[in-house]
Amino acid sequence: MPTRLKGVIAAIPTPITEAGEPDVALFLKAARHLLGHGCDGLNVLGTTGEATSFSLVQRSNLMTAIAGSDLPKDRLMVGTGAASVADAAALTCHAAACGFAGALLLPPFYYKGVSDEGVFRYVEQIVKASAAPAIPIYLYHFPALSGVRYDASLVRQLLQAFPGRIAGLKDSSGDMDYARQMAALSTAFDVFPSTEACLAEARTGRFAGCISATANLNSSDCSKAFHHNDDAALARAVAVRKSFDGKPLIPGVKAGLALMLNAPSLTRVLPPLVA
Repeated sequence: MPTRLKGVIAAIPTPITEAGEPDVALFLKAARHLLGHGCDGLNVLGTTGEATSFSLVQRSNLMTAIAGSDLPKDRLMVGTGAASVADAAALTCHAAACGFAGALLLPPFYYKGVSDEGVFRYVEQIVKASAAPAIPIYLYHFPALSGVRYDASLVRQLLQAFPGRIAGLKDSSGDMDYARQMAALSTAFDVFPSTEACLAEARTGRFAGCISATANLNSSDCSKAFHHNDDAALARAVAVRKSFDGKPLIPGVKAGLALMLNAPSLTRVLPPLVA
């Protein structure tokens, strides 16, 4: 099994060509920059990466290009969730074959009011399909967008049914009590809140780190906060995050990173987002 992910993980955006395809060369440039400036890892093709706006083929092709690059796959988690269980299973299997350190799995997000049993069956099919080679699966809890929750009872059931496969959870709910409840389920279950503000608690070992969109812009301070107990750096990192309150997060992060890398095309987003 891959090394467990830990620390500051940026939810890297996906640069887009004029034709609407992932811009592989610019993606690799951004990834190298982030890994060289404080990020312990990257979350590829997550919400900030506009994953659900790309086709299955586009997502698979970007994974393949990353696998063939010099990026350290043991530091990369990739989003493989889809409304279709077959698509999610195919993406998760491809992530495993490419050597990614983990697959980040949204729950099935079209039907609302689904039961825990229904979500369990969805995850079960993906776990079984991706058994060889096995890839650690991280649950992606983002009920504001998915409309479907990974509640504690369901997560316990998944941990019991698939020991060693359900590696952790990214919590984008903003509910720190929920994140703490998840972190208390098992020492082998790594929880990553989506805010830099959690890094003080992560230093104690309660959380494995954070997976944040704004870590694209404040990764150096996030690293100082997590690895060197630098509270001034933590305050600066949190202030950057807070500056996005009430503003479009994904286009804003892409615009900021475009300035940092002198890459104007990085501001492009896919519909329905607007630059």
